[in-house]
Amino acid sequence: MRKLKVGTRGSMLALRQTEIVASMLQGMHPGLDIEIVIIKTRGDKILDIPLEKIDDKGFFVKELETALLCEEIDFAVHSMKDLPSDMPDGLCIAAVPERVDPSDVLISNGPGLDDLPENSLIGCGSLRRQAQLQEYRPDLRFGEIRGNVDTRLRKLDADEFDAVVLAYAGFHRLGWEDRVTEKIPWEICLPSVGQGALAVQSRASDEELLSLLKAIDRPECRKAVAAERALMQAMGGGCQFPLGGLAVVNNQELILSGVYAPEIGKPLVRSKVSGKPEDGEMLGRSLAEKLVDLQRSTNGFQ
Repeated sequence: MRKLKVGTRGSMLALRQTEIVASMLQGMHPGLDIEIVIIKTRGDKILDIPLEKIDDKGFFVKELETALLCEEIDFAVHSMKDLPSDMPDGLCIAAVPERVDPSDVLISNGPGLDDLPENSLIGCGSLRRQAQLQEYRPDLRFGEIRGNVDTRLRKLDADEFDAVVLAYAGFHRLGWEDRVTEKIPWEICLPSVGQGALAVQSRASDEELLSLLKAIDRPECRKAVAAERALMQAMGGGCQFPLGGLAVVNNQELILSGVYAPEIGKPLVRSKVSGKPEDGEMLGRSLAEKLVDLQRSTNGFQ
């Protein structure tokens, strides 16, 4: 059996996610030799610019995709929410492993979202999160925060913020659930497209590897993520776009919810669609049309 090279970013969370995928693969294919190769992306180097001001949909993945196309690595592990909806020619999502709870979480030194003092300062660089949380708590203030999970926690512990908002999945995978103050209900803050899911990306022509990676693919998770990514693509956004989208598969029905924030302080646009899981991409495009139509309406709600 050939030795495989897997590419990843160098953060603590990225490495942990890659270790999880490698362990899953080795569990399914005993004796498989996997080498982890760390590749630094632009997203790891540029930390002083707010994400919404960066017009680059491949900000966290482009260098990894280049390494794949140049055959420097065999596959790469990404956070699904970092992966642009447009895939470079020659590459594919070879596997979508079991998804972790996609919720956002509030991390504070005690109070939950409802109990935070008035005018609390929240460390949150995501326009999607800011818009939804400000709708729920108009008094909250938001400060730009970038960096890895551990970096953001250090800023909270240094009292630079009253709380920070991040994805639950990172805390789960790092084993840091005890730092979570509260999961934020989806009704208050709908997650980012692909949040909680991993994308295992490879060359589309590598049939031997595709066969190996298929063992860790979860079709239900793949269908849900495909619907969400179709929504994002139809809306014309990337990982910094102020769009929330979540697909849930129940009893052979896929329910896709979406929220779009045209501008902070303006009414949010919300809607949902449902249908067969295998029609997820069509449902994503349909929901995008509904959100665009609603944005043009006077009240922005349905």
